[in-house]
Amino acid sequence: MSKLRTLGIVAGAALLLMAGGVAASSNHQDSLTAGQRRTPKKSDHFDGTRFYNIGFEPWSSSPHRNGFFGVMKWMLTRHATPWKWRNNPVEAKPHERVYGKELVVTFVNHATVLIQTEGLNILTDPVWSERVSPVSFAGPKRYRPPGIRFDDLPPIDLILVSHNHYDHMDLPTLKRLRKAWKPPIFVGLRNAAYLKKEGVGGAEDMDWWDRKQIADSVWVTCVPGQHFSGRGFGDRSETLWCGFVIETPHGNIYFAGDTGYGPFLEQIKAHYRGFRLACLPIGAYLPRWFMKPIHESPDEALLIHKDLSVETSIAIHFGTFSLADDGQDQPPNRIKELLSEAPDPKPRFLVLENGEAATIP
Repeated sequence: MSKLRTLGIVAGAALLLMAGGVAASSNHQDSLTAGQRRTPKKSDHFDGTRFYNIGFEPWSSSPHRNGFFGVMKWMLTRHATPWKWRNNPVEAKPHERVYGKELVVTFVNHATVLIQTEGLNILTDPVWSERVSPVSFAGPKRYRPPGIRFDDLPPIDLILVSHNHYDHMDLPTLKRLRKAWKPPIFVGLRNAAYLKKEGVGGAEDMDWWDRKQIADSVWVTCVPGQHFSGRGFGDRSETLWCGFVIETPHGNIYFAGDTGYGPFLEQIKAHYRGFRLACLPIGAYLPRWFMKPIHESPDEALLIHKDLSVETSIAIHFGTFSLADDGQDQPPNRIKELLSEAPDPKPRFLVLENGEAATIP
C-alpha cells in the first residue's frame, strides 16, 4: 500500500470519527470546560463522567473492533458502493399549519422530518448543510437536496435533536432556524451548554424520561436509545443521546433518532401502549460486525415497528449521506423486500422520497 493511500485512509478515518459515523477512543481531557459542564446525577446510564447504554456499553469492550482501530480495520476492508447525485422527484411546500387530529409528516432528508399536527410544526434533527462534517471542505457530502427548501418551511415551533453527531446536530441549520422563528430546541443532557457556546440559544437539556408540555394536551418525552455521542476525539459519550415521544390526544409519535436494536425498547414498550406514528432509521447499517450496536438494520426497524405496536412507520436515515457500506438504495429496497414477503395484513411501513408528505391515519 502506498504512503499516499495510507495517509488518505488515516485522514478518512479521522473525518468519520469526527463526523459521528463512529466513536473515538481518547485519553484526552474532557472537551467541556468546568464552566460549561452540567453534571447530572449518577444513574443507570451515567457514571459521573460519561453516558452509556442500557445493559451494555458497546464501545468499551473491544478497542480493536470499535473506536479508532475499529475504523481503521473497516476502512482497510470495506466494500462501499459508489453513490450518485440525485434530484428529488418532488419538492414539498407544506401547509402553514395542520390542526386537530390531522397528522401530516414530510420526509425532508436523512433524519430530518417535519411533523405537523395539533397546530404545531416540529422538526427533527434538521440538516440543510451540504456536508455533515467538522470542516466544510471534506467529510460526508450530500447526494440529494433537502426535500423542502429552507425558505418554504412553515413557522417552526419546536426542534428535537437526538444527539450531537454532525449528521443530526447541524449548527448552521440550527442558527438559521433560531434566527427565523426562535423555536426551543430539546436536546439530551449536557448539549444545551455546547449549543449556547456555539451561538445557538434556546436549547433545553432533557434526561431520559423527562417530560415537557409544549401545548394544550401535547407533551414531549425524552426516551432512551442505543447509540453514543461525540463531535471530536476527546468527548466520546460526554453528552446524552436519545429519542423523543410526542404525546397527543390523538395518538403518540415516536422519533427514534439514531439507534441500534437493544433492551431500551422494552422500557419504551412498558411506558406506551402503542404509537400512531414512528420515524425509524434504516440506513448506515453495514458492515454488521461494526454497525450493529449503534445502527439498526431494515430488518430490525421492521421488528421495532411490531415490538412497539406502531400503526404507521416511516423510514429515515438513508439515501442522503453515504455514512457506511450499504448502497444508496439498499436500505429502502430491503424494507420493500421484507414487506412483500410479510403475511397480510402487511405492516404499514412507508419509504418516502425526500420532500414527500404522508397523511397519517
